[in-house]
Amino acid sequence: MAISISATGFKGGLGSCFHSVAGEEYGMLAKSVPKHVGAGKGVRAQPMMKNVNEGKGLFAPVVVVTRQIVGKKRFNQLRGKAIALHSQVINEFCKSIGADTKQKQGLIRLAKKNGERLGFLA
Repeated sequence: MAISISATGFKGGLGSCFHSVAGEEYGMLAKSVPKHVGAGKGVRAQPMMKNVNEGKGLFAPVVVVTRQIVGKKRFNQLRGKAIALHSQVINEFCKSIGADTKQKQGLIRLAKKNGERLGFLA
């Protein structure tokens, strides 16, 4: 198959720039290629929830060693219970001082940020 290209582009358009000996190859090729190709949605990587301070902080070494001793599954169960208890303490505190829901959410976010900085979420 030979392609003829001029300095200004393709001679006679894209269809006539392909020449074959028998003349049938281009026709078969043109019929097999779809006229419109839809652009599918790109595959997007799932966002990972990751601690930016992982391995840093005062308590990070204790947390890492405890995870290795207890095992990852059991450690995550214990961590979940501790986080739930801490959230209950924050909720009770907010009730006692009369804080609204928005202030309570702000305190929970602050507790999470502090936990990350101190290494509890390592």
